[in-house]
Amino acid sequence: MNDFKRFLLRCLFRLMKVRVSFRVGEENLPPKGIYISNHVSWLDPLILYAFLPKNPIFLLHPKLYRNKGLRFFMSGARTIEYNYMDAAEAKKIIERLNTNDYCVMFPEGCMTDTGDLMKIYEAPAVIADRTGAPLIPVWINGAEYSPFSETEGRQPHRWFPKVKVKVGEPKYIQMNDDLKKNRDYLRDITFDLLNKMRFEAIYKSNLSLFKQVLRSSRIYGKTGLFKRRFIVEDINRKPQTYRDLLLKSYVLGYRFTTITEESENVGVILPNTVATVVSFLGLSAYKRVPVMLNFSQGPSTVLSMCQTAQVKRILTSKAFVLKAKLGDLIDFLEKNKVQITYLEDLAKTVTLKDKLRGLLYYKIKKVPVPQEGKDPAVILFTSGSEGAPKAVVLSHSNLLANIAQTTCYVKLSTQDIMFNCLPMFHSFGLNVATFWPLVSGAKLFLFPSPLLYRTITELLYELKVTVMVATESFFKAYATVSHPYDFKTVRCCFGGAEAVKEETRRLFAERLGCQLMEGYGTTECSPVVCVNTTLFNKFGTIGRLAVGMDYKVEPVPGIAKGGEFCVSGPNVMKGYIYPDNPGVVVPVKDGWYHTGDVVVVDDLGFVKIVDRVKRFAKIAGEMISLASVENVGYKICHTDDFHCGVVAIPHAKKGEQIIFVSDNKSLTREQFVQKVHELGLSELHVPSQVVYKEQLPLFATGKADNVTLKKWVLENVTG
Repeated sequence: MNDFKRFLLRCLFRLMKVRVSFRVGEENLPPKGIYISNHVSWLDPLILYAFLPKNPIFLLHPKLYRNKGLRFFMSGARTIEYNYMDAAEAKKIIERLNTNDYCVMFPEGCMTDTGDLMKIYEAPAVIADRTGAPLIPVWINGAEYSPFSETEGRQPHRWFPKVKVKVGEPKYIQMNDDLKKNRDYLRDITFDLLNKMRFEAIYKSNLSLFKQVLRSSRIYGKTGLFKRRFIVEDINRKPQTYRDLLLKSYVLGYRFTTITEESENVGVILPNTVATVVSFLGLSAYKRVPVMLNFSQGPSTVLSMCQTAQVKRILTSKAFVLKAKLGDLIDFLEKNKVQITYLEDLAKTVTLKDKLRGLLYYKIKKVPVPQEGKDPAVILFTSGSEGAPKAVVLSHSNLLANIAQTTCYVKLSTQDIMFNCLPMFHSFGLNVATFWPLVSGAKLFLFPSPLLYRTITELLYELKVTVMVATESFFKAYATVSHPYDFKTVRCCFGGAEAVKEETRRLFAERLGCQLMEGYGTTECSPVVCVNTTLFNKFGTIGRLAVGMDYKVEPVPGIAKGGEFCVSGPNVMKGYIYPDNPGVVVPVKDGWYHTGDVVVVDDLGFVKIVDRVKRFAKIAGEMISLASVENVGYKICHTDDFHCGVVAIPHAKKGEQIIFVSDNKSLTREQFVQKVHELGLSELHVPSQVVYKEQLPLFATGKADNVTLKKWVLENVTG
């Protein structure tokens, strides 16, 4: 009778578009096991009861167990009311599994109200360790959009959404004996298994970015039958829907085909506006590769970027060129035979036929020129903080993999509003702050400059922003000038591109009542590599490695503690284009990207950057960390307004010498001698010279420009 009930339920769920895939067939399953599943709807136990083999015991949270409707449909199943905090109940399950049985556990305990993973209990890992039973991860994707979930208002609900259930391979866990009593460690074992399944469920490696935005428009584009949601807005305050965004992309993209060739690299010099997103998507839809140029770098550097990426044409705006005073840059590029196309001029050539063609493409949800995930999606440039900028080629699958990885740690909902003031020529501003919300259904507000501190904080208050990303320097400025109420709705603040200082984090916590999370990324990794979240957070670290990535720490000669951080994964770039070999993509060797950062990784997987491989000086045969010299300066000057930079330049006798540059006039070398002695450091940590500079060079992102600083030192400081 039980088998017949399960058969009827399977038939019903298949009619409701529920699809289940297994990594391992029933005949290859071990004699005992623990299914661990996310919990997004009231249907979850029923779906698993209908499809899972081995007739497992269902350990249900009291609220779920007492639901009469659920108990009726699961009358043939073995169900137990289970309190995940009760050790005595865990012992009973251990006894059952020791006699070769299966059980189903929902490690979150309660049903999620966001669609995201919530608090994870340690019970599954404890039971698996005591019984020797493997954990079998299960991920239910899509049921959060059904009326049977508790995500109403956060996720769009509809009858009969497509539900996909992935059942992974049995994983025998090997615990660190020293950490078995650490609850965070036990929770992380279960969380990591579920998160890996989630990544595999939501990451589609064969899609293009434009195709993914199309898919998102179908899921998140409407509220009800007719009302369309505003999804993106800029400083012009004209909100746009997915329909508006895609129609304009189709129309403008077709006009691009009249002046460019398929697969051509096309430069883009535009601010953070809706027009920039439209231009990017328009190029992408017709298989042109946007090259996001950093217009703040100066004419010769921008020209070098164009030559490296073989850019023959640049898209820009007359209004932007005038407002940003880029006339000299545009004239310089034109003199060097780079064609400039203004969007205002191109818009005048749009015909009724173009608009009808775009409407047809939108209605049938077609990508005009189909692309594969491995095709180039964008070309960005390294900041050049350690050398000349190189072109970084990122594929569609690189960008979408990183969006999926970010979603695995912070799921955006339709109630979220992302505020992006970071330039789109920066990978953080492009993929995380722009396309992550567009793909996830959150509203996006684009602001052209991160430097207008008071205007930005007023907008946070007015728009009721919930998620914000920026660099440490900008966050510190926002926290200083803002009213504490400006951040009242912000639930997530992520700092990247530079280390988040303790005083900035404390300022956010004490003044704004908001937690500032630190992450880490590189342009070459699309960009997110590590992140701290509300589920796991350790001050002083850059967080834990993104799901789907692997890492290794390679020894560095002369560095005793830690090693170079090397990573691989689906978000790692296709390769570099070097200035001395234009147009030729050089892939990373064996799929491993060497970050150049020296790190240590603790037992819980938190990564801490202790230095940078290239930021060492070799003095009298000894390796001296420039970062450690910088830290000495910060300990001498106890002020929030202190800025400094440390560079190594050649020395005739010692090989190299250290020059300390700061904006503090009163800082002296004698103070360094005293502080180095107090800290018990080698005298080699005392800089040869302490130099004053009123303003230290920075990139547009707020990150220190060490290359420009070193050039200034070589030109202005005598040895």
